[in-house]
Amino acid sequence: MDAELSRAIRDLIDEHDPATTPVADFLGARFDAGLAWVHFPEGLGGRSAPRSVQQEVNDAFAAAGAPTLDIGRHGIGLGMAAPTLLAHGSDEVRRRFLRPLWTGEEIWCQLFSEPGAGSDLAALGTRAVQEPDSGDWIVDGQKVWTSLAHEADWAILVTRTDPDVPKHRGMTYFVCDMHAPGVEVRPLRQATGEAEFNEVFLTGVRIPDAHRLGEVGDGWRVAQTTLMNERVAIGGHAEPREGGMIGVLARTWREHPELHTPALQDALLRLWVDAEAARLTSERLRQQLAAGQPGPEGSAAKLAFARLNQQISGLELELLGAEGLEYHDWTFRRPANPSMLEGSPGYRYLRAKGNSIEGGTSEILRGIIAERVLGLPQEIRVDKDVAWKDLPR
Repeated sequence: MDAELSRAIRDLIDEHDPATTPVADFLGARFDAGLAWVHFPEGLGGRSAPRSVQQEVNDAFAAAGAPTLDIGRHGIGLGMAAPTLLAHGSDEVRRRFLRPLWTGEEIWCQLFSEPGAGSDLAALGTRAVQEPDSGDWIVDGQKVWTSLAHEADWAILVTRTDPDVPKHRGMTYFVCDMHAPGVEVRPLRQATGEAEFNEVFLTGVRIPDAHRLGEVGDGWRVAQTTLMNERVAIGGHAEPREGGMIGVLARTWREHPELHTPALQDALLRLWVDAEAARLTSERLRQQLAAGQPGPEGSAAKLAFARLNQQISGLELELLGAEGLEYHDWTFRRPANPSMLEGSPGYRYLRAKGNSIEGGTSEILRGIIAERVLGLPQEIRVDKDVAWKDLPR
């Protein structure tokens, strides 16, 4: 980190005491100083600096006790919406949305999956039709598995705008106001009793053309920006050694020496090594990302994250026996900040099952890795050149 950047950080901290400045005010000042995403352009939270210095900037603010946003409520905005807005939004869109997203004044959700288009996202059918007079788009359809929809102010939304072309070519991407007339959010209750997710019904929702990201019909390419960043955000986040789920299992092992057997010890050590290898691989991935945009490698990080969480939570139950199966609370609730590291072993086991679905199913991610990382032949796709309207449903 160069001297100018270091001085800018010191000046900001001197002028806005992290201990007394309200969080939104401090983060707003950080954005205005170009110290939010330093690789973003000037005026949009950055200084057009190398992406590689971002971690040093974050570390300097952390050492000063500077506030940060709750990643549970703002992860979609920070990790998925922001890079998509930067890459594909107009100047007007970026100026309007990036600052309140960074300060936490506006919460974001992601309207992608549908009841008939989850793993095969390009099969989505939520329809957007442009009015010839106003230029606005009228949206009708249903989305599902939407985290934070019940709290969100804005959503990143992919729609079908041309049913007469193959599915990947007739999609368009928008920013949707979650408070607009015609947006209805309903909770989806999970096996844990919680409702982290929602289904969202869109009926005659009006979206101005100014809130379109990318060209009409180019929504699939724009969505790839979101999806690649999403997989890195889920599977490539920084962890200390024995952080995350493996740390919970290791602590349980140390607290219950009476439960040790050679077979369980062998299983634990294998998972510990796998978790450490995944952690170091994710660290290398983050270093590679410092020089460019996320690629298909993020799919491998997310795939490993899901597999390990499920295996670790399963071994925790095996270690604890009947005690691990106890789970007494299936009451409906909206978790404020859901975390698999909290709660009972039974909760972790149930919640981990969703890891191989959310953010791209493990089956789809294996296909991405095979084709784009390993260079293997593509799967045969019989619907590749078929118009979306002619696909069987």
